[in-house]
Amino acid sequence: MSKEILINSGIREVRAAVLTGGNVSEIFIERVNKKSAAGNIYKGKVVKVLPGMQSAFVEIGLQRAAFLHIADIYTGSSDELSYEENISEDENENNENYDKRENTENRESVEIHTEQQHYAPIAEILTEGQEIIVQVAKDAIAAKGARLTTHLTIPGRYLVLMPGYEHIGVSRKIENESERERLKDILIKLRPEGMGLIARTVSEGLSLEELTADLEYIKGVWAGVEAVTDKSSAPSLLYEDHNLIYKILRDVVTADTTRILIDNKADNEKMQEFFINHLSNLDLKIEYYQGDEPLFDLYNVEIEVNRLLDKKVWLRSGGSIVIDQAEALTVIDVNTGKYVGRHNFDDTILKTNLEASKEIAHQLKMRNIGGIIIVDFIDMERVEDREKVLTTLEQYLKEDRAKTSVVNISPLGLVEITRKRVRDSVTRIISEPCPYCEGRGVIKSKITVCYEIMRQLTQLASHHKGANILIEANVEVADLILEHERESIDNMEQQYGVHIEIQQNNSGIFDRYKLKITGYKH
Repeated sequence: MSKEILINSGIREVRAAVLTGGNVSEIFIERVNKKSAAGNIYKGKVVKVLPGMQSAFVEIGLQRAAFLHIADIYTGSSDELSYEENISEDENENNENYDKRENTENRESVEIHTEQQHYAPIAEILTEGQEIIVQVAKDAIAAKGARLTTHLTIPGRYLVLMPGYEHIGVSRKIENESERERLKDILIKLRPEGMGLIARTVSEGLSLEELTADLEYIKGVWAGVEAVTDKSSAPSLLYEDHNLIYKILRDVVTADTTRILIDNKADNEKMQEFFINHLSNLDLKIEYYQGDEPLFDLYNVEIEVNRLLDKKVWLRSGGSIVIDQAEALTVIDVNTGKYVGRHNFDDTILKTNLEASKEIAHQLKMRNIGGIIIVDFIDMERVEDREKVLTTLEQYLKEDRAKTSVVNISPLGLVEITRKRVRDSVTRIISEPCPYCEGRGVIKSKITVCYEIMRQLTQLASHHKGANILIEANVEVADLILEHERESIDNMEQQYGVHIEIQQNNSGIFDRYKLKITGYKH
């Protein structure tokens, strides 16, 4: 299916949207004040070694020290690592189980399996104050610092260079065996001494000359890193990965991409130059958009961006999915909603779950939700229905560039998905916790606040007999007190000799109120 890419480039923010078949399938946002560090290479300084955790904290110049685990440290042993040639193109992140290491954002990932699950003590490898070359494998997310690796990778358009690894690999998304063998033969010829190479998915069908040109480019990038390494003191940045516009050209554009529309003249000229140098084999048009209507409004992308903040997503049938995103876990609940079906109950449930499978895969990609995702499908009695839903979900997830894995569906309809994550989700980028509910997503009800005020009022009146007490509360809460608690207030005034006044404030938040003593009765 043909793709178009829209790029809205401003001074401090760049947004990109991928349109597949005319519908928005992916959204990317990059801001100057929160630029991704994933893929950057630093000379860092070890500030703390934690033997009990087999890890270390490394200062690389970011707001917080970054985290480096023993499994992400390459010691250069020739028999320490073995490489799978099954390479996947995804939004890479180091695997939390430490049984495989993967490189950084929007790259081909090389699965590096340790022959043993036992590592040398980290204190024998790193010491505090030691300088070390590292690459950011995962951005700092929420309260967690960036995740580091010493397995360095330099991505090009078609190839990935791996300094220090004398291995080759071919993307597992290239399934044709003869093409895989052809690319392996080319990589054997091209591989620089002391380095490894990966053929990315988009390298399929390319000639030796085209791959050679890409290799020369990334070798030049690595040479630049080597040139500044000895001259730099830690912490310092040795290599900064491309900005979002170039990442789109390098990682998102494929053979079925027909057009790129960009609304910034200067960036358009840079893209045209990159296209001539690196993408001239593609039948792709890059156009400068000069229309009066904003580009994202013209193609209804702005509406889709705003929808990313909605917890509930309606399905075509009338069912819905509800997405609750926590720091390390996302829960998705599937509901029949308005859909009551036309036949029997089991068919209604199956249709809703199948429709939800497609929407879930779409929302994970659109929102860039990573980590662990638990999906609560509607319970299905028939085993064949559960298998059909699971197969459908897996099929739609295959269209995602990010690496995903799915655990078998349980009799209760629960499915566990893991999706690679190296940066914050789009939802977190464009939002912040509500200052009123403090991120809980709910606030106390009017009646709860009403009863809370009455309890505090009773305590205050009993300790300050004869006082004038003022209650300042939201207009609806104040009305509730006057309507339901008038008798309680009259009794309190008689019992404690107080005078109680209720005043409406301008707060639109139910649980914002004040009780104060304004004086004493004479």
